[in-house]
Amino acid sequence: MILFQLNTFGGVNQPVIDNAILLTKQGGILKPFALILGFIIDKVFFVLDSIGIPNFGLAIILFTIIVYLLMLPLTYKQQKFSKFSAKMNPELQAIQAKYKDRRDQESMMKMQSETQAVYEKYGVSPAGSCLQLLIQMPILFALYRVIYNLPAYITKVGNMFSLLSAKIISVDNGAFLKSDASKTMATAVKSYGKAFTKAFSALGDGAAPLATDAANYKTLSNGIVDVLNRLNTSDLKLVADNYKLSGIKYGSNDILSTFDASGKMIHKGLLDTYNTFLGLNISDSPAAILKSHPSIIIIIIAIMFPVLAAVTQWFNTILMPQPANNNNQDNSMASSMQMMNKIMPIFSAFMCYVLPVGMGIYWIIGAVVRSIIQIFINKKIDKIDIDEMIKQNVEKANLKREKKGLPARQITNCASVNPRNSASYSSESSNSSNSNKKKRSQEEINAAIKDSTAYYDKLNGAKKGSLASKVMMVKQYNERNNSENNSDSEDK
Repeated sequence: MILFQLNTFGGVNQPVIDNAILLTKQGGILKPFALILGFIIDKVFFVLDSIGIPNFGLAIILFTIIVYLLMLPLTYKQQKFSKFSAKMNPELQAIQAKYKDRRDQESMMKMQSETQAVYEKYGVSPAGSCLQLLIQMPILFALYRVIYNLPAYITKVGNMFSLLSAKIISVDNGAFLKSDASKTMATAVKSYGKAFTKAFSALGDGAAPLATDAANYKTLSNGIVDVLNRLNTSDLKLVADNYKLSGIKYGSNDILSTFDASGKMIHKGLLDTYNTFLGLNISDSPAAILKSHPSIIIIIIAIMFPVLAAVTQWFNTILMPQPANNNNQDNSMASSMQMMNKIMPIFSAFMCYVLPVGMGIYWIIGAVVRSIIQIFINKKIDKIDIDEMIKQNVEKANLKREKKGLPARQITNCASVNPRNSASYSSESSNSSNSNKKKRSQEEINAAIKDSTAYYDKLNGAKKGSLASKVMMVKQYNERNNSENNSDSEDK
């Protein structure tokens, strides 16, 4: 059963439900994201409960759809950059080839300027794309943690389990959980029950907790829930039978289901009602369900989750923009992408086979939503008039440069050129400018040579190359400068 941890109790044997603090809420850098997402799923479940269909499976589906829709603006910008990368790569590679063997500072600055001009031309920013991805990643990680610890963020379910935790501690401090009654339960204690084991030893085996043991009591209760959180349906039933948890009610309803001597369910409790989706308990993994020898229908439904996870993941990968393989670096990137496209469906199937069904629902719905969003983005980008977009982006870029006091880029004439026909839209103007500079520089050089020759010929009889000739040249140079300065003063 998917459970949670409770951190605050009002007394030794009686929890204060209204002020409960759930320990399994995500901490660290993901905490603010998880709290926001937890608030959303709590409200989603509240609405479902209000209309009479409280179900974790439906809550996960609606919650996943809502979160991905909220991230749509970020997703669009990131995918727009990926989509345009294939169009920009030929131009960027042409710039890199142009400056391939030039490592001087001036060449590097020119290459950076031309590269930035290409990004401005397409209206994208590599830094902005990375930033959008960095924003999305903690949201997705937090989304996973919220789904994995679902009841930790749903108030009503948290209140129910506070009662179960208090009952277990009142009996034997959870000593039964440390027994060898179940191999999987022992594994859960070993893997997730460090806090439980430490507090259990501090309080004493089977000893009733004292009022002075408040800190250890909180740690013990949290540790017990850590263990219960990892138990499958059969182990939780074993624990419920030992502690007689089936009779505990939340309001007027039983929290846990009741069974007859043969193991047949007599009455479905609130938690099983919430956890049942398509006939499966979403806290159980398909692997565990198949080991319990269920009916053919249940077997088919259980196998359906890893299969759907693989299919939806494969469909999602083929919709993603693929890197253009124009050089060795891109060939390597394309090979890596192809390898990931093959591995991810298999990995998804494996994870949804060994993880609880609830995680499988999230995995499948997430892939479906991403695929639909990707189709929408692809169609929207394909409808974009590249020439018109380039023209608008050039105008925006030049307005920004004007505000900064910088000259407009000389790319307006190339803005309407189809990118397939131009390797670098900024190179034409720069080449023209450079050729003019070279022409003017050569004229200036010829004039300087002529003037120098004239100076050299007016040495007043001094022998060429002698010290006297050099002194005479300096004298003539100073006289000429003085005459020019005097002429300027008279003009003023």
